[in-house]
Amino acid sequence: MKPKKIGILTAGGDCPGLNAAIRGVGKTAIVKYGMEVIGISSGFLGLIDNDTFPLEENMLSGILTDGGTILGTSREKPFKKSKRYKIDKPNMIKETYKKLGLDCVVCIGGNGTMKTAAKMVTEGLNVIGIPKTIDNDVWGTDQTFGFDSALWIATEAIDRLHSTANSHKRIMVIEIMGHHAGWLALYTGMAGGGDVILLPELDYDMDVVNNYLLERARNKKPYSIVVVAEGIEKPNKDQSAASYIAEQIESGTGIETRKTILGYIQRGGSPSPMDRILATRFGAYAVDLIAHEDYGKMVIKKGEKIKDIYLSDVGSKLRLVPQDHKLIKKGRGLDICFGSK
Repeated sequence: MKPKKIGILTAGGDCPGLNAAIRGVGKTAIVKYGMEVIGISSGFLGLIDNDTFPLEENMLSGILTDGGTILGTSREKPFKKSKRYKIDKPNMIKETYKKLGLDCVVCIGGNGTMKTAAKMVTEGLNVIGIPKTIDNDVWGTDQTFGFDSALWIATEAIDRLHSTANSHKRIMVIEIMGHHAGWLALYTGMAGGGDVILLPELDYDMDVVNNYLLERARNKKPYSIVVVAEGIEKPNKDQSAASYIAEQIESGTGIETRKTILGYIQRGGSPSPMDRILATRFGAYAVDLIAHEDYGKMVIKKGEKIKDIYLSDVGSKLRLVPQDHKLIKKGRGLDICFGSK
């Protein structure tokens, strides 16, 4: 039987662990199964423009610990019309797929990428999805790679802000990424000793927050750490979450308040050991699916096991923090304020 020929692309925002996943796919495909591997540049743009190159095993050496992606990425959505392309992008993808003689494309990305991957399946292409994002909000998997690394980065930042807040006896508001999901803010807030944690999934009342912070001050607690998810509800959509909350706290309490927006620093740099392992496991499992011609699936983590589900089941769903999540319950028991009574 002729060895299979597969393509790999990374799409959407970058995050730690992408190169580890590429390595996991590539080395397993080449070493274990003797497959031919094609690197696809700049996400789905590479499939549209046929911007590809042979991915040799020696190109995969030394990238496990590197941040970013050797393939490059983009936020191109091929099933959405754009001013740049007046042509039929899905058809261009199919033509590139056929021209390259691919048996499957491995799409590494977040929610948008998995949605596009599912549409590619309906177009008749063989696709396997691997979920990545620091937001940890891809439906169907307990964890995405990138999350653990971002958690370490954000927690270290909060650790450093504790000393500044204490020195100046002020309130520090730290904004954490995550879009509409509060996973990263919740875990960072708990790991970093946040006094207030505000999540998109939970309603909050500024009077409750301010009264809580004033009570801390009355109890001779000289400073407070407020962890805010970027996706919380606020009146002005153009204002950052940290700016809004900091203004509300300072005007409501009279206590000096400063804000810090960690931003893209949470997505950069070398992946954590756990993300390297998870990305590698995802990549190897993806190739096993291809070897067995079990296409149209997304690799997932359930408990300690690596499994798979159909891409069609992932759809446009988001994995959000349940309001009764065990960490929220534990946090309330530690007198952490989540913005409501």
